Amino acid sequence: MLINAVFEGGGVKGISLAGAVKAAEQAGVVFNRVAGTSSGSIVASLLAAGFTADEMSEIVKTTPFESFLHRAPVFNIKIIGPAVRLFLKKGLYCGEALEYWIHQILRSKGIRTFSDLPAGKLMIIASDITNGKILVLPGDLAKLGINPATFEVSKAIRMSTSIPYFFDPVILRMCGKAARGKAFKDQFVYVVDGGLLSNLPLWLFDDTPADSSGQPPIQTIGFQMVGRSTGRPHVIRGPISMLTAMFETMLSAHDERYIEQVNRFRTIKIPTLGVGTTQFHISPEKTAELYESGVQAGTKFFARFKG
Repeated sequence: MLINAVFEGGGVKGISLAGAVKAAEQAGVVFNRVAGTSSGSIVASLLAAGFTADEMSEIVKTTPFESFLHRAPVFNIKIIGPAVRLFLKKGLYCGEALEYWIHQILRSKGIRTFSDLPAGKLMIIASDITNGKILVLPGDLAKLGINPATFEVSKAIRMSTSIPYFFDPVILRMCGKAARGKAFKDQFVYVVDGGLLSNLPLWLFDDTPADSSGQPPIQTIGFQMVGRSTGRPHVIRGPISMLTAMFETMLSAHDERYIEQVNRFRTIKIPTLGVGTTQFHISPEKTAELYESGVQAGTKFFARFKG
């Protein structure tokens, strides 16, 4: 069974998506085109690069997710350090560790830029907060005067996973015609987590026409994470904890949103077991439970799906 797949974002909860991919493979599913937002962009890129579900499982098991929370030691000074960093950098953590991590993984399959993948194979959603627009990467980079083919996939993933105020925004500078006539300060675009504008973009592949053989368009399946992120309220002690709680709530709210009746039949709903979007200090036991939740949800879905 050949499908297109769209993977929702959800920070650490994205571990469950890898489990759903395992269930899809067991059901004989072959992934054609893939897309993702935030952590969903990581899963989509791994599939586009040729990773199997078992290889993803091994990556999940061996990755210390707390290592992504990197910042200079001076910014770890209690209370004032994070506040100063937030003021100077616009994020609590830099995001470079995550980018380097996925860069190394993709390079193991010979993937560095989008030109290393078949055209149209992978799409990544990010949010351009300078212009208030969704960026569908790599294609929309051309509007900024940036060559989509030579843009690094890992950089696009970092853009899509940059949870506002948690990770630094990625700053791009316009080039060529896009920058012409603009003051220097107006040539820069701030990009953050794609979930800000579209967390499950099921519409991405809906305009794909039937092929010349008369076969109908390939079905698109959405991989959605559902469930409240926590049973406990956020504790607000100051501006930093308030910002973290605000954006945790904003991104998690996507899990509860209404999916139109027409799309329910093509959406896998994966329980996230109370894990929070920014819960990077996740235990190995909870990691395994999240992965298994994805396997179970995917197995249940494909047992009744009629392609």
